[in-house]
Amino acid sequence: MRPESVDPRHRFALEARADRPDLATLCLLVGAEADPALGEAGIDAAQAELDRLAGLLPFGVLGARAWAVALAELLGERCGFEGSPAEYQRLDSSLLPVVLRRRRGLPILLSVVWMEVARRAGAPVYGVALPGHFVVGFGDPGERILADPFSGGRLLTSADTALLVSGATGVTPADTALDDALFAPADPLDIVLRVLNNIRAWAATRPERTDVALWAVELSLLLPAHPARLRYDRAQLLVQRGEFLQGATEMEEYAEVVAAVEPSTAEAIRRRARAARAMLN
Repeated sequence: MRPESVDPRHRFALEARADRPDLATLCLLVGAEADPALGEAGIDAAQAELDRLAGLLPFGVLGARAWAVALAELLGERCGFEGSPAEYQRLDSSLLPVVLRRRRGLPILLSVVWMEVARRAGAPVYGVALPGHFVVGFGDPGERILADPFSGGRLLTSADTALLVSGATGVTPADTALDDALFAPADPLDIVLRVLNNIRAWAATRPERTDVALWAVELSLLLPAHPARLRYDRAQLLVQRGEFLQGATEMEEYAEVVAAVEPSTAEAIRRRARAARAMLN
């Protein structure tokens, strides 16, 4: 069966379980969930745009820092990919097809663009999930050659990185410990889960968009490793959307899972399930 003939969600699940999941494909399928009209043609067009951008990079680039500079010059300066505070208020900022078109997005989506363009050109690139801010790294992680796509690809000094971590953790920059664990390459599936978490956070502040929250949690549940609590989150969303019976059933199923280790939590969930069933009367 050809991939394009597979239901998008099934294709997402297949890609997530591949030996080497393709980050761009997974992020584009998230975009297709948000906009079903995108279709296979839209996904192909987005992949072609990543290929085109990679082809604009100079030949013969050597060294991690040189790659970081080349990407910043192409994507940041020439193409105008960058972020702004307003992007945090837009669902589009978490959708790769739209980010490629608008050249604006959240740090993690801009980092996906940087990584996918660089990877296609043969650059030694990886994602770095700093607390509260996603950036990209080049070369050996021990070199700590980092760039911030949200700032147009600005190269980060140790002081810059400490300031970013400080802003997310509340620890003063002088006391921020930058240990090696912070700079470990991010796994593609962890990146996708973080993208979906951002989408859920966006929807959580907009009660009228439970539809977005629901598909984001359902895609998260298709990832091979995901927090078990997502099952409860889905059940709650179903109740919010008026699907009381299905939501209550799923709450009860989740309560059975946690009962052995957290009996009080399980009983609280069962009470919520009974309350949901009562709404049917």
